[in-house]
Amino acid sequence: MKKGLVEPAFVFEEETFLTVSKTSLFFAGDGFSVYNRNAELVFRVDSYGPDPHDRTELVLMDATGRCLLTVRRKRPSLHHRWEGYVGERMEGQKPIFSVRRSSIMGRSSVTVEVFRDPPEEYQIEGSFAQRNCTIYNADKEPVAEIHRKVDVSTNVVLGKDVFSLALKAGFDAAFAMGLVLVLDQINGDGFVEEEEEEEEEEEEREMDLTAVE
Repeated sequence: MKKGLVEPAFVFEEETFLTVSKTSLFFAGDGFSVYNRNAELVFRVDSYGPDPHDRTELVLMDATGRCLLTVRRKRPSLHHRWEGYVGERMEGQKPIFSVRRSSIMGRSSVTVEVFRDPPEEYQIEGSFAQRNCTIYNADKEPVAEIHRKVDVSTNVVLGKDVFSLALKAGFDAAFAMGLVLVLDQINGDGFVEEEEEEEEEEEEREMDLTAVE
């Protein structure tokens, strides 16, 4: 994308490599700090606690604490749908994009819809849990990639709490980090278990309706 979806200041003219670090090792999705190659802070997501009910709305900030993007889980949703809003979400504000799992049972592919004129669509394929996935545009061209981070001094692969986010020239880094937040939540154990319960309840309701008919 040539123009920034979230923030034009984070659309870089050259391929960019960011280091993403989870700021808590205790709970899935507690917070993030994102640095550039000069070890300068680019984005941050403050800790939002271990309770899954407190993690349905997340805020991406720049290094100064300015709110860039809010991602919010849409309920009810069997497809684990999230929506993104520019800045701090206000009541009645329309989302700029939505993210959903492409399959209820599988987690290997995620679809991203961008509400532009004309609309845009992206696919996220691979395993975020293993820190190995790629974001593709509608032409199946990779625009961003997530990989395990390697310590260049020791040539050792670091743990999953530190990983690399590679961005093609022209792809909005703030938008990409918003997608990282959603992927982290989709792969969080609490949300996976919760969604499985929702799916089971939906199946039971469908069976009850069939029995009534």
